[in-house]
Amino acid sequence: MQIIKAKDYDHMSRMAANVIAAQVILKPDCVLGLATGSTPIGTYEELVRRYNNGDLDFSAVTSVNLDEYKGLSPENDQSYRYFMNDHLFKHVNIRQDSTYVPNGLEPDSAAACAAYDEIIRQAGGIDLQLLGLGHNGHIGFNEPSDVFETDTHCVDLTQSTIDANARFFASMDEVPRQAYTMGIGTIMRAKKILLVVSGKAKAQIVRDAFFGPCTPQVPASVLQLHKDVILVGDEEALSLIP
Repeated sequence: MQIIKAKDYDHMSRMAANVIAAQVILKPDCVLGLATGSTPIGTYEELVRRYNNGDLDFSAVTSVNLDEYKGLSPENDQSYRYFMNDHLFKHVNIRQDSTYVPNGLEPDSAAACAAYDEIIRQAGGIDLQLLGLGHNGHIGFNEPSDVFETDTHCVDLTQSTIDANARFFASMDEVPRQAYTMGIGTIMRAKKILLVVSGKAKAQIVRDAFFGPCTPQVPASVLQLHKDVILVGDEEALSLIP
């Protein structure tokens, strides 16, 4: 594992963008695994800036996203498809038909997950997978568990996640109860993994995930077994590592 310590969030975002930009430049037709959440927003903003400056070309890139809420349409402003369009896709020259997010409107979970695994397989696998890190060590919607889930699967969201998401919806009834997510096996098959972390609140889980035992109770700890992981974090997030 390579650890890059950044001064602050903006510096972290630039360093992460460096890694992604290098991947796109070295392999213009690469497959990027992308993530949502607050942490990668600055990285996407930096990639858009570089595209606008003429430094990056996404026209041959394929993207596959980690996850999507079951039951939300791409037009819903809380869907992850909407997030990606808003923060990256509509601002660069990536082909829309080469951007993939699990189909949240497919009611058949087995069909939705199998179809998404086939999309990744047909694309040739993921060259670089961008990840964030949850406070409990989750990556994607792979929450602490007794086992590492392998392929794309449907997850029942925890009540704490449902409660936390409630502020984004008009009523509790509208909050999704399930999500489709890449499994640990899918993530681990990526050729390179880039993990971004920011803030003091992530310091303990960074230490637990990367300097503690490998256990499905801390899903991100499995990344210790991957041959090519880059962890980019700001000083606060990395403050407890040995």
